[in-house]
Amino acid sequence: MNTTEIIELTQQYIMNTYTRFPVAFVRGEGCYLFDAEGKQYLDFVAGIAVNALGHSHPAIVESICEQAKKLIHTSNLFHIQSQSELAHLLCENSFADKVFFCNSGAEANEAAVKLARRYGKINKGEDCYEVITAEKSFHGRTLKMIAATGQERIKRGFEPLPQGFLHVPLNNLDALYQAISEKTCAIMLEPIQGEGGLHRSEKEYLLKVRELCDKHQILLIFDEIQCGMGRTGKLFAYEHSQIPPDILTLAKALGTGIPIGACLATDRAAQAFQPGDHGSTFGGNFLACQVAKTFLEILIRPNFLAEVVKNAKYLHGQLIQLKSQYELIQEIRGEGLMIGIELNIEAKTIVEKALQKGLIINCVQNNVLRLVPPLVVTKEQIDEAIQIMASLFQESLQGKIP
Repeated sequence: MNTTEIIELTQQYIMNTYTRFPVAFVRGEGCYLFDAEGKQYLDFVAGIAVNALGHSHPAIVESICEQAKKLIHTSNLFHIQSQSELAHLLCENSFADKVFFCNSGAEANEAAVKLARRYGKINKGEDCYEVITAEKSFHGRTLKMIAATGQERIKRGFEPLPQGFLHVPLNNLDALYQAISEKTCAIMLEPIQGEGGLHRSEKEYLLKVRELCDKHQILLIFDEIQCGMGRTGKLFAYEHSQIPPDILTLAKALGTGIPIGACLATDRAAQAFQPGDHGSTFGGNFLACQVAKTFLEILIRPNFLAEVVKNAKYLHGQLIQLKSQYELIQEIRGEGLMIGIELNIEAKTIVEKALQKGLIINCVQNNVLRLVPPLVVTKEQIDEAIQIMASLFQESLQGKIP
């Protein structure tokens, strides 16, 4: 089937919820994707920070095949070895004592909010249910998570939304002080906002947030769905500030393409859940957990993250050089291999032209190019991407890109 035929089939039978590029990929290898006509693309989006080991990584392929031959699903009515082993790995390498598994980032955040509300009601009373989140945050597409998200455009057209969420500017302590009340059960933040434009939660701010949570018996939730799992050069993004949360959510890269989400928590927080309080039919099944375990075992190998940091520093350095050459670049920000390039023009056309040249990037907040390549990206592939971006910026200055 060629690209045109695939597009026609999509348009006929798939709901119109995505603005799709006119490309259909049929194969991937490492940091490259290949479309139905065989054209090669350098992937600097990685399935939106999902394909952390690139495409068709041998260890992941083997893990999928071997587990699929044995068992995929039995439900959580029974014990699941790979689930327990994955939970053990996550807890031994983080602040957490307990894990709940689900299927996506939105579900992981739903679990976190349910746990926080249950904790608040047990410890502070029935009227303790509000969660404070940041403006420009993004926490998922369910009704409750778009209510939690601090972007009005995400909410538009779906009102009335679930109540109990307040939004304050990121890194603004005064606004946070004013928002906290006896109704507050949790503060939920992204250490680095992904969809919000790659803005970082400052260390000093997080320190004060942690102190506030401890003082008022409020749980601190970190949404690391996009910034976790090695993306920033550390296993978890909170490690950069060394400020641990009470609850942390994961998804995206955790399954390297196989759907899985996780809600990690301390014993103090996790005890609020008892049998029947929450659940998931598919969550934590044999296949998803085995693949995630395989990925995590690779991620914590000696020198793996050191290599990520080395290549991330090289990429940042090359982008800083581009900024010095092209005035349309306003700012380079982010951490590790999670980078935002803020432009003084809209970024949509740049993304489209990059795709034509064989480079996959995307944009958030209209004018920010987002780079989240696989963690296994090489110096040579970074050079390839930089060369294409330089040509695009040059064409933009020459008026060839509107």
